[in-house]
Order: sequence, then structure tokens, then C-alpha cells
Amino acid sequence: MKTKKYKIENLDCAHCGAKIEKLIGEMDGISEAALSFPMMQLTVSGDDPDALLPEMIRTARTVEDEINFKAESDESADGEENEKLEMFTLIAGGALYIITLIAHAIIGGGYSPLLIAMLAASYILLGGGVLLTAAKNIAKGKVFDENFLMAIATLGAFIIREYPEAVGVMLFFRIGELFEDIAVKRSRGKIMKAVDMRPETVNLLSGDSVKSVAAELAAPGDRILIRPGDRIPLDGTIIEGESRIDTSAVTGEPVPVKAAAGDKIISGCVNTSGALKVRVDNALRDSMVSRILESVENAAASKPKIDTFITRFAAVYTPIVVAVAAITAVVIPLLTHQDFYPWIYTALSFLVMSCPCALVLSVPLAFFCGIGRASGSGILFKGGIVMEQLAGIKAVVMDKTGTVTEGKFAVRGIDSLIDENELLKYAASAELDSTHPIGASVIAEAEKRGLALSRPSSVSEISGKGVKAEVDGAEILAGSADFLKDNGIETAARKAGGGTEVHVAVNGRYAGLITVADALKSGAAKAVADIKKSGIKTAMLTGDNESAAAGVAEAAGIDSVYAGLLPQDKVEKLGAIRGENGAVMFVGDGINDAPVLAGADVGAAMGSGADAAIEAADVVFMNSNLESVPESIAVSKGTAAIAKENVVFALAIKIAVMILGITGIYSNMWLAVFADTGVAFLCILNSVRMLFKKIK
Repeated sequence: MKTKKYKIENLDCAHCGAKIEKLIGEMDGISEAALSFPMMQLTVSGDDPDALLPEMIRTARTVEDEINFKAESDESADGEENEKLEMFTLIAGGALYIITLIAHAIIGGGYSPLLIAMLAASYILLGGGVLLTAAKNIAKGKVFDENFLMAIATLGAFIIREYPEAVGVMLFFRIGELFEDIAVKRSRGKIMKAVDMRPETVNLLSGDSVKSVAAELAAPGDRILIRPGDRIPLDGTIIEGESRIDTSAVTGEPVPVKAAAGDKIISGCVNTSGALKVRVDNALRDSMVSRILESVENAAASKPKIDTFITRFAAVYTPIVVAVAAITAVVIPLLTHQDFYPWIYTALSFLVMSCPCALVLSVPLAFFCGIGRASGSGILFKGGIVMEQLAGIKAVVMDKTGTVTEGKFAVRGIDSLIDENELLKYAASAELDSTHPIGASVIAEAEKRGLALSRPSSVSEISGKGVKAEVDGAEILAGSADFLKDNGIETAARKAGGGTEVHVAVNGRYAGLITVADALKSGAAKAVADIKKSGIKTAMLTGDNESAAAGVAEAAGIDSVYAGLLPQDKVEKLGAIRGENGAVMFVGDGINDAPVLAGADVGAAMGSGADAAIEAADVVFMNSNLESVPESIAVSKGTAAIAKENVVFALAIKIAVMILGITGIYSNMWLAVFADTGVAFLCILNSVRMLFKKIK
């Protein structure tokens, strides 16, 4: 199975895009097709999509006659030529229309044959393309597309001698489409400019010489030079130099971080000061800049449920409105014995507003803008449906180590019956041959205090319990309370702070305890508080002991904590939390979190976490900061709200205009144009608002 992406050319109708997606998805040899109108991209999965490309183009042209699909690397000037022609006909037709109206105002009276001819010429300039497309579509058996409906409505206006209105409606229809196109392209351009940070070239080092080569030619192991002010082109490891790296474009963090030889750096960030020589770790296709772009592209192609509903709704909406228009034009005047003229005019107005483009376009554009807004803060969603699900979650469940905490153990407290430094020296010396992170933390604290450690003359380690060693002639036991009890030593009920307790005995006598704990991440408590403000429950699942877990949960303000869990226990506990509260988001970073990430309604992984966790997650937080959790929820809720606003607004305006017309209160074709292209434009502006919305 292969997945390919193609650029779309000459597609100017979101509703038509939905039809094309359906037709291509039903082709033999295609397992899945996703067309993103905001991205102007078609994503196809199948045995050999490239071999089916000609057939896909032929299929698409049954809907849009001039549409074309091209590989991402192909270039074409056809689109620019079409845009120039469109702009010329719009300006020329509009100018002729205005001149005609001015001439009529000066001359007065009715419309002379000359003025009618001028209006007809203006109509041909403005609507010629619409009429031609409508004629081609009729030949293919398509009678419910916007070109046909607009043609019937405006030609009908000509027939009933509403000449200026027929041309004016076509003019404002074209202007509305132009504004739609500009708004969509600008929003697309802004997002792609933010997320497409792929470099064109890199400075390749060969000995002492520097050569500029295409970025895709650089391979892992190559050495590259990154000058001050340069954007880091590829993921790599610094081999020479020191600088500060601005990571805001990737992680959203505003403060540059220090980097020196041995540190790994990711593409997309900016080198702010010193020159760096870097060994390439990942080729361009595997580097962070490509992963971010691919994530946004794939997310735009993954449609939320509301988008799927609107696409299906649009398929029946237009025929229903056309049927209502037919009843209005014929049945109502016959039943009421009224003049046909006003009802035909009302019916033509219905046809103008019957295209569902405002609905079909505004929903995916809202989610596309939301995805772009999130990516600017280092939050990568793997689909619009993920945002939709996240907007409705009722509980956030977190792993402890590396998610709520830094994942770096350190001594947090000492409660000693002997000299504190002496206790620490004995414990650290006993742990010198241990590889356990708890032991390493004790050693690090002793070295930090400048204590002289002694290598034990003998040592035995009991896995999961502690160590027994001889240090400077003294027998040292260091480990859990149970370990000391097993050796006949009672531990006093003492406390040195929440965390893992290392009890120490010297020559058979209890000497005190050292508490080792993981530090709470900066901003973790605020993040949890922000989550809870939204009425969302919080919980923590961890394999750590109950004492350490409870201390972290209390410090962070987490509602409930479940400790001592194996990976399979976490999945079971997550199910219980879901049953009690509703949809659940799980946030983790380890390999052992992959099963529970996959099992959650929304799985989120820290960008610094294991590849398996990132792969299984629906959302990735590039800055590995817990504060990204409430931000991602806020962005999702804001995006879902905007999508619903667009749907309600578009339908409400269309229904209101139809009611005004069918009741005889007010029927106006100009108002119908607003209900079609005007509403679409306003929905687009409402969607684009998400790009600039501040999230607290």
C-alpha cells in the first residue's frame, strides 16, 4: 500500500472538491482518498496511485472540467494564466456594467436596445465562463452545481427583463468568489509559511572548505556549517562551537537555549549567535522540519465528523432548495391565483443561494486554521478529528515521570541520626557500583557537596531492594525500609519529604534516610489548574510507589492518583476513568505509555519522549511542556466553536432569506447573493480569526 500527495490546480469550488474526493475514493485500486480544499492537496492511498493518476484526473474532470493533479515537485504556470484571464474579465465586465448604469441614469426612461446590448456584453464578460461550464456540466448530466444554478437564475432575470439585476448579481457573485479565493489563499499561505521551514540548501563542510548543496543531498554523517542567524536546516549533533538556539518556531518557547558540542539540535530552530559545526543525524525527509510539514498536511486531510456530516448534508441540500424554488415559481402562484412574476423572481433568488459552498468550505478551513494556530505553539495535531474529540474530553490522565515531572531524580531531603554529610558519604560510597538512577542521584548530591567518596571493598546488590557494602571498614546497608527489616534493622518513622526513601544503616544501627524525588516540571501546577478551570477532571497513572506519586500529585494539584501500575494496569485504569467521567485524554512520553496512548480517546505525547509514544499519539507537544495540554484543549474548543458558528450562521441566513421571500415579506436577488457568496466570505473570515486568536 502506497500513499501519495498531489497538488490540485484549477479547483475553485469546495463542494466540487467533496464530490471529487468521493468519486476518486470509489475507484478500483484506491483504498482511501482525502481532498483538502484549504491545502489544495489530494492524498491518495492505493497499490500504485501514480499509475492511476491519469484516470484520477479524468474522473475529477467529470466534476471540474479544467482540474489537474500534479506531483508536489511539478511546477505549472497554467494557474497564473487563468487568474489573469479571470481578473481581466471581471474588471472589463464590471467597468462596462457601471458605464451602462451611469448612461441610463443620465438618459433616463427605460432601457434602450443599445443599453440592453451593453448589459448583455457585460453579462457575457462576467458570466461567460459560468455559462460555458454550466453547458459542459449539463452535457455530463450534472444539473445541480453552482454554475448551472447561477446561470439559470441570472438568465431567468434577463427573461423577466430584470437586466441590471441579472448582470449585477453575476458581478457580485464573481466578486464574492474573488474575495473567497483571496481569503483562502492568504490563510493557506500564512499557515504554510509558518510550518514549511524546509531549507533549499545547506553549507556542507569538506575539510576546511564550505560548499552550498541542495538540502536533500545531505546525508546522515555529513558535516554542515550553521552561521549565526541561520535557520538550522537538518537535525544533528553539534561537534564544534557554542551558541544560543531560538526554538520558538518549533516548540513555541520564547527563551533561546544554550547549546554546545555534544548537544543535539533540531531543524527549524534558529542559531542566534555563534557559528556551529554540526554532524547531520537525519536526512531532510526524516528531519523535524519535514515531520512538522507532513503532520500539518496529514491533519488537514483527516476530516472531523462535522465536516463529513456537512459534506453529506450538502449532497441533499441543493436538490431540496431547487425543489422549493420550483414549487415557489409554479405551484404557489397556481394555488393562490397570483401573478407568476414575483414568485418566479423569488424562485430565482432561491437558486442563487442554493449552492452549499459556504458550508462545505468553512468547516475544513476552520479546522485547518486551528491546526495552523496550534503548530505555531509547538502543538502538532494528527487530524481535524483529533481536535474535535479533544474539544469534548471530560478527563485528562497523565503519566508521572517525564510528563508531570522532569524525569531527573535528585536528593530532595535528608533526615539523619548522625552527621548529615557522613550519612550521605556512606550511602553514596555504597552506591558507587550501582547503575540505578536512585543511586546515581545520591552520588550526584555527595559530589555536589564535595564529599570524598570511598570505593567499597565489597558490595552486593539485591535488585529492587538495596545494596550491602563495606566502606572504610564499616558495613553499610542502603535501600528500602523492607530491605533493612530483612536484615534485622528497624527503621524509625521519619520523613524527609515526598519521594523514594533510601534508608541507611551503619554497622547494624539505623542512621537515617535520604529522600530522592523527581522535580515537578515548571508550570505543571499552573497547567493542571488551567485544565481544572475548564471543568475537566485530572488524574495521574504511574508505576512509581504510592508515597512518591502522592507527593507529586499533591504538588501539581492533580485530583486523583493511581500508583504501582504496570502498563496493562494503566490501560485498565484508563477504562475505569472513562467509564466514570466520559471521554479521556492521556498524556505520556515513555515506550510503556504506547498502549494507553493508543487506547485513550485522545493520546498526547511529549516531543522529548520515545518514538513509540510519539507514533501512537494523536497529539505531540514539541516543547514537552505540560502547559501545552490546556492550550491544546482551548485551541480545539475554539476551533470546534468556530466551525459550529459557521454552520449555524450560514444555514440561518439562507433559511431567513428563503422565509422572507416565500412569505412575500421581502424578496431580493441581491440579498440572495449575500446569502451565498457573502456568507461564504464571512465564514472564511471567521475561520481565519482562529489564526490570530489569543489562547489563555
